[in-house]
Parts: sequence; structure tokens; C-alpha cells
Amino acid sequence: MKKSLVSLILIGIGIIIAFPLFSMTYYTMVRTSTPEFCASCHEIKPAVVAWRSSTHTNNAAGVVVDCMDCHLPAPQDTFNFFFAKSYHGLKDVAAHFLVGEYDREHAREAAYKAFNNRECQKCHRNLLHMPTRRGAMLAHRSVVYAKPGYEKKCIDCHYDLVHSDSGRVMFRQTRQVPYQAKGLRQL
Repeated sequence: MKKSLVSLILIGIGIIIAFPLFSMTYYTMVRTSTPEFCASCHEIKPAVVAWRSSTHTNNAAGVVVDCMDCHLPAPQDTFNFFFAKSYHGLKDVAAHFLVGEYDREHAREAAYKAFNNRECQKCHRNLLHMPTRRGAMLAHRSVVYAKPGYEKKCIDCHYDLVHSDSGRVMFRQTRQVPYQAKGLRQL
């Protein structure tokens, strides 16, 4: 009886400590996973402004892809997501306080160098089904089924797709099909 009571007390203390700790960790991760939080750092603000004018925010489908979607592993991969988020966050804070002038172009090149196609392919899964765009389909095939030594990254072709310094809103409407081909008349 005494052994069960001690076990129950220890379990209760564990729950009392673990629940708030888990809740605070989860709350912190959610609050720091927004573009607004990323933009709170003046070094990252230009990247967030460029993202807001990209097709990853402005598109015909109405889908918004935020910073975490491209720059971190999928949240379902919990350990890698939390590790990568913590690592990059601590690295950015350390660089802010310990490094002199922020070199945006150097940081951009380092981010592109570390970029992995899996981040794009989390959303862009059906890259080879482009019946009206054979060139694009063949280009994507060379990425998806790359021969050893000929590997490419999505950003090799789509370099300024999201973080363009032009400041233009690059809104792409749905696929352009002539009205006559669809049997519809133009209004």
C-alpha cells in the first residue's frame, strides 16, 4: 500500500511538472513559428517583405506557405523539426549579438547552399504531371530522378521565386487556356 502511494505521488508530481513544461514549450514553438515573429528581427525583415510579395503568399489557390514550411523539416518529424528550429534560432540570435555587420547576401547564399529539395517537395509533389508544359516536366524529371553527379536543387532554377529583391508581387493566375479551346466565350 505504501509503495503504491509513493508511486502515485511521484506520478502526480511528474504530471504537475511535465504538463506546464510541455505547454510552455509548445506555446513557445507555435508563437515563434510565424512570419511576424521572423520579421521582428531586423536582419530577416527584408526576407519576410520579399516573401509577402511572392507566389508563396499571393497565388490563385489561396495557399500561404510560411517561413517554417520552407526552412525547416516537416513538423510531423518532431525531433528534427524542434532540433532544427532551436539550432537556427540560437544561431541567429548568437550571430545578431556576436557578429558585426549582417551580410544579407552571404546569409542568403548559405541558406541556399543548405537548402534541400525535400522542403519544396513537401508541397510540390506531382512535378512530373505537366501535360501542357513538356520542358518543365523534363526539367523536373532531371531533379527528381537525377543521375549521380548531376544532382540539382529546385532553387537552381527557381532562385528568386520567394526572396526576390524586386518588390514586385508575382501573382500567377490559374493556367492560361484560350477561351475558344475550352468552348467558352471571352467576356
